[in-house]
Amino acid sequence: MSFPEKDLLHCPSKDAVEAHFMSCMKEADALKHKSQVINEMQKKDHKQLWMGLQNDRFDQFWAINRKLMEYPPEENGFRYIPFRIYQTTTERPFIQKLFRPVAADGQLHTLGDLLREVCPSALAPEDGEKKNQVMIHGIEPMLETPLQWLSEHLSYPDNFLHISIVPQPTD
Repeated sequence: MSFPEKDLLHCPSKDAVEAHFMSCMKEADALKHKSQVINEMQKKDHKQLWMGLQNDRFDQFWAINRKLMEYPPEENGFRYIPFRIYQTTTERPFIQKLFRPVAADGQLHTLGDLLREVCPSALAPEDGEKKNQVMIHGIEPMLETPLQWLSEHLSYPDNFLHISIVPQPTD
């Protein structure tokens, strides 16, 4: 059986995977902190993030990643939430836009707020039946969950929230 070239990107080396991972980490930090956190890190910190992930060393990874999950208390959250929404029913591979975790009036934005603005087709109409499930890490969080909390607690190792919109099972 040959590699499924049509379905997956073929990575030429471990270095390419590491470079992609670090690129995603830098992009997430640019959204959350204007790149200030990752730029203050040393090369050894970047290496520790990668080696902790690669070797399944939670403590090693989180000793550094913890810094990327912090924000000044007066700010109530990150600058923008790094997220990608994936849907099986569209041609676009994913949706990614700027979205703040806190509304102009100071209220925390929720997962439902994000979906209403960025991907309204994922939500059930008020009078209709639910056609989709909104999944993160294989669970369906409540739409009332604050986006900042989701970003801090359910982001993937690349610091992005990867949100899948999948058709509701019919069985």
